[in-house]
Amino acid sequence: MQDRPAKHCLMVGAGLSGAVIGRMLAEAGHRVTVLDARGHIGGNCHTERDAGTGVMVHVYGPHIFHTDDAEVWDYVNGFETFLPYKNRVKTTSQGAVYSLPVNLHTINQFFGQTLRPDEAKVFLESKADTSITDPQTFEEQALRFVGPDLYEAFFKGYTIKQWGCAPSDLPASILKRLPVRFNYDDNYFFHKFQGMPENGYTAMIGRILDHANITVTLNTPVSRDQAAGYDHVFYSGPIDGWFGFELGRLGYRTLDFERFDYQGDYQGCAVMNYGDVGVPYTRITEHKHFAPWESHEGSVLYKEFSRACGPEDIPYYPIRQVAEKTLLAEYVARAEAEPNVTFVGRLGTYRYLDMDVTIREALDCGRCYLATLETGGRMPAFTVNPL
Repeated sequence: MQDRPAKHCLMVGAGLSGAVIGRMLAEAGHRVTVLDARGHIGGNCHTERDAGTGVMVHVYGPHIFHTDDAEVWDYVNGFETFLPYKNRVKTTSQGAVYSLPVNLHTINQFFGQTLRPDEAKVFLESKADTSITDPQTFEEQALRFVGPDLYEAFFKGYTIKQWGCAPSDLPASILKRLPVRFNYDDNYFFHKFQGMPENGYTAMIGRILDHANITVTLNTPVSRDQAAGYDHVFYSGPIDGWFGFELGRLGYRTLDFERFDYQGDYQGCAVMNYGDVGVPYTRITEHKHFAPWESHEGSVLYKEFSRACGPEDIPYYPIRQVAEKTLLAEYVARAEAEPNVTFVGRLGTYRYLDMDVTIREALDCGRCYLATLETGGRMPAFTVNPL
């Protein structure tokens, strides 16, 4: 850094956004205060060892790291060793177990066929509703590309439970791409780099925050008024919360976790979805399978239940339907008028973000701030458009 006075910046939230931005500014010579309302760092990525079994538990649900961004991959590996991990999801539907995403094995098993890839494409097209030429809803998208049988088995019930509404009320964009592979690849993700941190995400984020210019204080909620006095604030809490929910609350889905322990191996995989609408939970996660390089006799499992998020709940999935996006636009307009505040991360921008995207945006945000200090420009309220 040149001979410019050091700034004192506040990171509201000790998750990935606050940690990555804070580290960059600290390394540039600025003073960084990190405040978090929770009693731990890491946000929803927080991991901890279970005292009874020794299993590394993903406290707020599983987080699997996957990316095509080589810089982000190198960044996280600079603070923690990432070991190979492939996410292979299974689903129980109509009394049978299948592999997800839908692949050639799933198709052949479900329909009792022995189809080759080219045959499977023709077969599935014969099942699809080709009268739908411009899918507008989740249901139309699924029916157009996989047909009613696979839709009913793997998508309809799970989606109703996850989002609390009919798939016909959800936008087609939720199914962003054709949810089918015409080969036997059951790796859930396509990305080049995939893995899990050997010692958990909390250890990694702790190392990111471990810098002489960074001070971390936990169990400290921060309001808009309390954030005054800093040169700049990077806010990763809920954007509507920054304004005291004055215009109303943005809609989220939240999760309830029902833990149970097992001696041995309960389900033989990390994630088992339940597609039938009559099963109240969406999936069961068995956390020792997220660290296949470890060996544990005991097992820690969670049933996940999705429901509407209340004021005291942890917000997980932004709903982003028409009413929410209208309200979001009003909050964005207010945010852009705020001096010296930048809204970051999943809650600050009201977007569902994978971890690699969160880190990418945090790196870009930190660089943007340092650049504005050099040029004397104004740091924007958002470095990524949330609308």
